[in-house]
Amino acid sequence: MKIVEGIQPIAESEKLVLTIGMFDGVHKGHQSIINQLNKRAKAVNGHSALLTLNPHPRHVLQSDSDFKLLSPIDEKIQLLKKYNLDYLIIQPFDFEFSRTSSLDFVRESLVKQLNIHTLIIGHDHQFGRNRAGDFHQLQELSSLYNFELSQLKAIKENENPISSTKVRNALAEGNIAYATQALGRSYSLEGKVIHGDKIGRTLGFPTVNLAINDEKLIPKNGVYGVNVWIDGQKFQGLMNVGIRPTIEGKNQRIEVFIFDFEDNLYEKTLKVEILNRIRDEQKFDSLEDLKDQIAKDVLFFKNSEFYLG
Repeated sequence: MKIVEGIQPIAESEKLVLTIGMFDGVHKGHQSIINQLNKRAKAVNGHSALLTLNPHPRHVLQSDSDFKLLSPIDEKIQLLKKYNLDYLIIQPFDFEFSRTSSLDFVRESLVKQLNIHTLIIGHDHQFGRNRAGDFHQLQELSSLYNFELSQLKAIKENENPISSTKVRNALAEGNIAYATQALGRSYSLEGKVIHGDKIGRTLGFPTVNLAINDEKLIPKNGVYGVNVWIDGQKFQGLMNVGIRPTIEGKNQRIEVFIFDFEDNLYEKTLKVEILNRIRDEQKFDSLEDLKDQIAKDVLFFKNSEFYLG
């Protein structure tokens, strides 16, 4: 997969089969579009391309620092590499670009620059200034500029179309089961191990603290069963997301207790796959009560379908 920074001229002979979107999380709906994209590119002896924006428009137009992503750009790139696209075009998004009309975007960017052969979009795709462009306009423009156009049906979960917004909301509510189904994989966090207070060690459950990308969506506070990837090896454990009210904590932390693991992990980067939600974060009367509950959490996870034991 060739990564292209910004919309640049691509020869008509490439027969570019293009899709456009944020593809945040690369959920099952996105995967369906990409699979159709690759299938069509192969059929016309062309090249598949995905055009996305960075940063997310909400971070630019709404200064919405509370808006978090399922897959910040580096993670999105890694997810998309698995699908054997020919091109990933990352268009820098700023206020000036946001003023581009849907007509100008199609004519100047898609037709004159990218020389698209085919455009494939999702069921709810909108684009251009104020999201004014839609499938009906694209139908007119595809005839005018002589490119093929295809709109795919929604991929559904529980009879409702899957969307990145629904996955974000599910994670914010602690609904890991829905997120896993909609993504087609476990939602994961990746971060560097940093120093903590070492309180878990005194309880007999040593944890590692993770520093996560500020743009990344963290699930609802609570305790989760997880897979932990360390240097290509998979372990299992528990993750606590929260402020640690028992010790009067104030700031959210992400702490992971890894079963049967004692090596020093400081400065290493870990990937944590979230398997199930065990309970809400609680405030206990004492550290001893907290210790007893963690032991119960471990037992709960080890008795679940997710434990590989």
